[in-house]
Amino acid sequence: VQLQASGGGLVQPGGSLRLSCAASGSTGSINYMGWSRQAPGNQRELVASILKSGLINYADSVSGRFTISRDNAKKTVYLQMNSLKPEDTSVYYCSVRTPYREYWGQGTQVTVSS
Repeated sequence: VQLQASGGGLVQPGGSLRLSCAASGSTGSINYMGWSRQAPGNQRELVASILKSGLINYADSVSGRFTISRDNAKKTVYLQMNSLKPEDTSVYYCSVRTPYREYWGQGTQVTVSS
């Protein structure tokens, strides 16, 4: 499985960004799709995840501001980020899981600054 993330960039506080992550390869057994982030000097943290059933989980720090969704036909997971704060600045990584292992994308930088 290969993952290609896009959509990062520079945005002012209060602004919005939409991240996308497209999966290719042997994607038939993917159940879990998620987004994590890692800022310099910090551990990677889970931001949001979504199962094929539609079950969704959010980190407390983004709940109410971020929305995760997926398009199974397009094998793509999205992260709509609204009301962005400077503390959301990080490299965002998408990941997917099959019954056998987890796969990670290359990361996309999100910078929230005025």
